[in-house]
Formats: sequence, structure tokens, C-alpha cells
Amino acid sequence: MRFLVRDRLLGFGDDYWIEDDRGNKAFLVDGKAMRLRDTFELKDAQGRVLIDIRQKMLALRDTLLIERDGEPLATIRRKRLSLLRNHFRVALADGSTELDVSGRILDREFAVEYDGELLAVVSRRWLHVRETYGVDVVREDADPALLIAVAVCVIHLAEKEREGD
Repeated sequence: MRFLVRDRLLGFGDDYWIEDDRGNKAFLVDGKAMRLRDTFELKDAQGRVLIDIRQKMLALRDTLLIERDGEPLATIRRKRLSLLRNHFRVALADGSTELDVSGRILDREFAVEYDGELLAVVSRRWLHVRETYGVDVVREDADPALLIAVAVCVIHLAEKEREGD
């Protein structure tokens, strides 16, 4: 299942639609401006909140928390002790599952894997529209909303880090 994201310099407070491969609006990223910490919601086409994302306060490294229905779902942060600068770890709330995100995050060319198995690919390569990237959810049993939230989060963290350099 492929999704199309119109890329722009994402600032929180920005809202933008993510379309499915047929051009239908599938998800809305609703940035929350005027907050002390980075916050946004991923909503479905009917406006229902699917996922809440917010910055974890008082963390040594930039960390984003993903919640569904008020319950923790995942924590995203740069992977420690990695030779690759663009390497993130997604720890799911079950405590035993970790997703690995690696590639050229700022170029929108990266993969999300679980235990060496590909779950999703984020790429600009197969699109001809400027300022756009795709999220291709490879496994049918994968959660598209979670994988899109992961993609949006790691891009935000990488851009925030670049601004800090």
C-alpha cells in the first residue's frame, strides 16, 4: 500500500494531507502550534485522531512519543552507538519489539524494518512530483498509520538535529 506525502519544511503547526495511491485523502497530519513541546496528531479522512505524537520532556536526546487512544504505542529516538548518523530506533510499548529505521532520512530515502524484515520504504525515487515522497507499506499486516507516524517522526527529528548543527 503506497501513500504520497507532499513534503515541505515541516514546522509544528503545519497541517498537511497524506494521500493513498489512488489520490484519496487518507491521513491528516495536524500540527499543534503554540505548545511548549512538539506535538501533532495523525487523523483519518473523517477527522478521527488515530495517533498522538509529542516530544518527551526532560530527555537527554530528542525523543518523540507515539500514543493511540491515550495509551503508549512507541518511543522514537536516534539509535545510540551507531556508525550511521541516520539510524533511529522505535521501541514499541510491548517492551520486546523494536523497529529499525535507517537510510538517508533528510533525502527521504530510508527503510523501516523489524528483525531484518522490511515493513516500509520511504522514497522519492518512484515519484516525479517535486517536494513529494512516498511511504510504501510492504507488509499487508503492518499498521499503516503507525508506519506513517514513524516516518514523519524520524524526518522531524533529523531536521531538528540538522537545524541544531
